[in-house]
Amino acid sequence: MANPAGGATGASRPGRLIVVVGPSGVGKDSLLARARSELGDRLHFVRRTITRPVAEDAEDHVSVTCAEFAAREAAGGFCFSWRAHGLCYGLPASLNDHLAAGLPAVVNGSRKVLPQMAACFPGLAIVSITADPQVIAARLVARGRESASQVAERLARSAPVPAVAPIQVIDNSGELESVAHDFVAVLQALSREG
Repeated sequence: MANPAGGATGASRPGRLIVVVGPSGVGKDSLLARARSELGDRLHFVRRTITRPVAEDAEDHVSVTCAEFAAREAAGGFCFSWRAHGLCYGLPASLNDHLAAGLPAVVNGSRKVLPQMAACFPGLAIVSITADPQVIAARLVARGRESASQVAERLARSAPVPAVAPIQVIDNSGELESVAHDFVAVLQALSREG
């Protein structure tokens, strides 16, 4: 369930939110880390709050317990929140002010809540990261977080990206250096269009 909090309207949020989506193992975290290192002084990369411990091989996020998340959510600490795969995710309320100033931002998102995000964040743009299923499977196995059957289940439930906003597709089956270059270029272009 997605919770677009705050009740802000498109008129009060003219900045463009660029949401990056893709299945687990597709390499979103690696691409976002590279883009943040190159564009972090010019483009705001939103740090999500998640009910998941911090791990060295995962995105940089604020880790909280379920009780802490619920308390922050109830207190208006998020401008948007959702649940997926047994975890809670929240975007900080400060994102509203950033977008209201007409500035773009990038967030690691979820395909599941794109329709709600598009309704909450006018001007939303989507960057869909894809990769060959065999490449994704190999990455998931190498992470060592899931069994082979869990990896197979994860790949089987891959869903299409809802066409609720403009979508740019980046294929991350190849070498990180080349793909990251393309990803950074797409983010730069989208941030200027907003």
